[in-house]
Amino acid sequence: KSKIWIYCDEEDSKARRLPAYTFKIPNSLIFLEERVVKDENELMEWDGIKRYNENWNTDLNMKEAFRYSALWFYMKGAGQIKSENYKEYLKEFSYGNQIVPEKTNSFWIDRSLAISPEEQINFLINLYEEKFSLSEKTYKIVKNIMINEETSKYTLRGKTGWGRDGAENVIWYVGYIETGENVYFFATRIINNSEERNSYLLELRKKITMDAFNELGIIN
Repeated sequence: KSKIWIYCDEEDSKARRLPAYTFKIPNSLIFLEERVVKDENELMEWDGIKRYNENWNTDLNMKEAFRYSALWFYMKGAGQIKSENYKEYLKEFSYGNQIVPEKTNSFWIDRSLAISPEEQINFLINLYEEKFSLSEKTYKIVKNIMINEETSKYTLRGKTGWGRDGAENVIWYVGYIETGENVYFFATRIINNSEERNSYLLELRKKITMDAFNELGIIN
């Protein structure tokens, strides 16, 4: 309500990096508008390639693919959308550098597309306020599949992301939390220079975010 921004590092909040799997939020909006899938329950056929995550190795609908961060689902769907169409959506979304190559099935992880934490939050604000020229159905479905947690005190919507940018790991958690009185948007980004995956960071990105909300008195 007060339009206050709280930064850990204001300079870094303006620096763009690949969005990695956080792009599944805008990608889901675009899939629905482009009729790649009719709704969150329509199954997409698995390509039969065994991958490290067992949850990926089956036919999936968008709700499941979003929850499991199933890369093949979004790569397959993105391949059905023209580069020009993607560019129009990203322009409307003011989404980072808005760069989309001709090959559209992996540009959010191949270092073509880049976005800052500040831009992530502005995108999420406009999504929450339904400022884009999207259908009511699209908004409803994507906001629903974004739900990570619901309690008597708050509803947490968000998406994690992890990608490699040269020698660095770029680790995201973005979204918003609704309480009874207000809504708070967040974009947590960890840059890790190790060549190893360091899987403990998967939990750390959410812990940092929730600790901040606790410290600010938002969810306690």
